[in-house]
Order: sequence, then C-alpha cells, then structure tokens
Amino acid sequence: MRERLPEKRARPAPARRDPYFDNAKYLTIVLVACGHAWEPLTHGSRAATAAYLTVYAFHMPAFALISGYFSRSFDMAPGRARRLLTSVVVPYFVFETAYTLFYRWARDDPGYPFSLLDPWYVMWFLVALFVWRLTTPIWLALRHPVPVALGFAVLAAVSPDLGGDISIQRILGFLPFFVLGLTLRAEHFERLRTWRVRLLALPVVAVALGAAYAVAPWFGAGWFYHRGSVTGQGAPAWAGLFTTPALFLLALVLTGCFLAWVPGRHLWCTALGAGTMYGYLLHGFVIKSSRFWDWYDHAWVRTPLGELAVTAAAVGLITVLCSGPVRSVFRFVVEPRMAWMFSHSGETTTAGRRSTDSRPASPVRES
Repeated sequence: MRERLPEKRARPAPARRDPYFDNAKYLTIVLVACGHAWEPLTHGSRAATAAYLTVYAFHMPAFALISGYFSRSFDMAPGRARRLLTSVVVPYFVFETAYTLFYRWARDDPGYPFSLLDPWYVMWFLVALFVWRLTTPIWLALRHPVPVALGFAVLAAVSPDLGGDISIQRILGFLPFFVLGLTLRAEHFERLRTWRVRLLALPVVAVALGAAYAVAPWFGAGWFYHRGSVTGQGAPAWAGLFTTPALFLLALVLTGCFLAWVPGRHLWCTALGAGTMYGYLLHGFVIKSSRFWDWYDHAWVRTPLGELAVTAAAVGLITVLCSGPVRSVFRFVVEPRMAWMFSHSGETTTAGRRSTDSRPASPVRES
C-alpha cells in the first residue's frame, strides 16, 4: 500500500499594499517637506504665508489620522510590541542622538544638551506615536473615544503649566486625529473618493487659501503647532475651549479634501509611500542645514520663480530620500531587525492572523 506523503501547507499569500494609502503617505510627506522649506519664505511673502498656513492646518492631522487607521489592531501582543520598539523607539534614540551631534557640529556648540525627554525638531512625532500606540487598547475600549481625546486636547490648550517634557502638548493636541483614525474603516475613505466629494473639495480649498491669504499679515502659524497652550499665542486660557474644537474641525475638513483627491491607482510615486519614514527622519538634516548656513539669503529665492524653485527642490529631496537606494543604505537604523534582542516566542504570537498592523504604524508607513 502506497504511503501517503504529508500535504504541504500552503503559505498565506502576502498582504497586498493598497496604492491609495501609499499615495496618500507619499503626498503627505511631500507637504511636510514643502511646509518646512516654505517657512523662511513666509517672512515677506504673503502668498507663501497663505500656502504655509493652509498646509499646516491639516498635514500633521492627516499624518496622525492615517497612523491611527493603521494602528487599529495594536494590542500589545509580543510581535507587535517588538515592531513598536524596532520601528519607533530605536529610530528615536538613534536620530535624536544624531540630530544633537549634528547641531553641536553645525553650530560649533559642543555643550548643546542631549535630552531624550526634549525631542528635537521632527523627532517629537515618534514620541507621540509611541504614546498613542501604547494607549490604543484604551481608546478602542471606549464607547466615544474621539470626544474624550478632544477633551484631552482642550485640556492641553488651556493649561499653560502642563510643561514641555516629551512634547506632551503636541501629543495631546494631535491626539484626536489619531483616535479618529482608529475608528475609521475602509468604507469611510471610499465615500471620500467620489466625484461629488472631489468637486465639492475644490471650492472648499479655494476658500481656505483665500482666507489664509486674508489673515496672513496677522495670524500666527503657531496655532497649528500645538507646542503649548493658547496663552502662547497671546490669547486667554479660556479661549482654548473654543479654538481647539474649531481647529479640529478645520483640519478634518481639509484632510477630507486632501484624501478625496489622492489617486487610488498605482503611479510612479506609489512605491515611495512605503519609504516615507526615511524621508521624514532624514530630510530634517537638510532643512536645518538651510537655516544654519543661510541658504535663503539670496534675493532671487524670494521671487516667485525662486519660491517655485524652493518648492521643486523640496519635492525632489523628499522623493529621493524615500527611494529604494536610500532605504537600502539606512534600513539598519530606520527598520532594524534586532532579532538578537527578542525571544522567538514573539514572532509566532500573531501567526495565522491577518491584520492591518503587519508593519509598524507611523505617519509614513503602514502598521
């Protein structure tokens, strides 16, 4: 009697990346780079200020929202905790150290302090992402998580004595968008991607740009940073009770307009959406170099042609930093495997489960 050979167990097909979200992440990181590149142009250019204000009204909220969407299944299982450490905590330690050393060298200031509790420049988002992800199970357990998160944001806005350690003001200020992302489903994004919504988004964005141009001479972009309470913007503390929900709704509307026009098909830039963490962490060195060595101290830079050139340079820079060759060079610090640090049990805890957090959640890549 012929012996039956054991059947080979078919391997599950790898999850396919959705080009829509890769396109969204790439376009969002482009807006981040443009916003950082435009900041020096806002000192004297009303048009640049209007574009800057419009972008800053929603691009970080969009980061947080997308990050929350891809964090929905985070449950502190060993495998996911491991990915959180290797994709957020380790890069934070590495790049916070690198940015501090870069500042000491560039500014000839060897005594510039190093503090893991005071994130430098773009590094605050990794701290926020770590805190948000750790608290994800709590938000998912609540019946109405978004109003609760908005309440924490209001509390931060009216509390001038909250302090600046670990960028707590920003963590709470952008928290509602992350929590909102946790509550969203694929069909919510599908509803945005209709021609009716897309056509409606055009006049909305036009009005936003017009309003930004009108208020550019006196309105401070600090309202969108959430670095501190509203008293830092010259407003009484009680004003945060109203400005925080208003800014939340504004950011939500503009984020919806942005997401409505994100292409859903494969484009030349779609693959770059998987590498936007690299662009986010690396572009800060170039942006800060432009400030340290006065790259904007040329009259032509502040002409309309110069502003377009700065924009094109920002788009080109972030595109290169998200590309495959750059990812290959810096993968050991941005996406370290560090198998030696973890027990093997964490690798199989989530085996056989298909979830949205097969990669680390971040503003720039899926989790």
